[in-house]
Amino acid sequence: METMIPSILASLGFGYILGSIPFGLVLCFLFGYGDVRKIGSGNIGATNVLRTGNKLLAFLTLVLDSGKGAIAVLIAIYLLSDVEPQIQPALVALGAVLGHNFPVWLKFKGGKGVATTLGAILALSWPIGLMVCVTWLLIALIFKISSLAALVALAAAPWFALLTDDSRYAFVLGLLALLAFIRHRENIKRLLKGLESKISFKKGKS
Repeated sequence: METMIPSILASLGFGYILGSIPFGLVLCFLFGYGDVRKIGSGNIGATNVLRTGNKLLAFLTLVLDSGKGAIAVLIAIYLLSDVEPQIQPALVALGAVLGHNFPVWLKFKGGKGVATTLGAILALSWPIGLMVCVTWLLIALIFKISSLAALVALAAAPWFALLTDDSRYAFVLGLLALLAFIRHRENIKRLLKGLESKISFKKGKS
């Protein structure tokens, strides 16, 4: 076990560095919207970027936040495919989400990690990622609540892993789900009170 500790820490650290790139914050500054942490929830993710009224900017944030999780895992898979333990790409995924949620550059105040988690899962195992996406879509269509869809989909991820050939990832996916629930504490409180906002399809400013 002691011989594995350095590689485990290296995997987490590598994922953390890539995941901690605050694309939402950077894009808002570049497009002249200022500090996104000063509006809405104060998070740096796509949902809060959408509160600027710029849908394209929110979409770009979503793509880049998902992409950094996916790229971190793909690099790990490429470089560490023949290295034990083979769980390392999953640890890189965990590191990327931790980096997004708690970036050291922003005093550990980041986003909620849904996009980064989804991107990482898709890269880690596309069958699991596809099932998670389908689950999110179904829950979102039925209840029209984004946070509920994300929580249900991510909570199902470790179970999906157990149903596939990627059961070795179940534990880390469980940690990612737990992290998502922790980061969505306020959303869960509003869900229990029936006060959580629903997905709106009304046209707004772009």
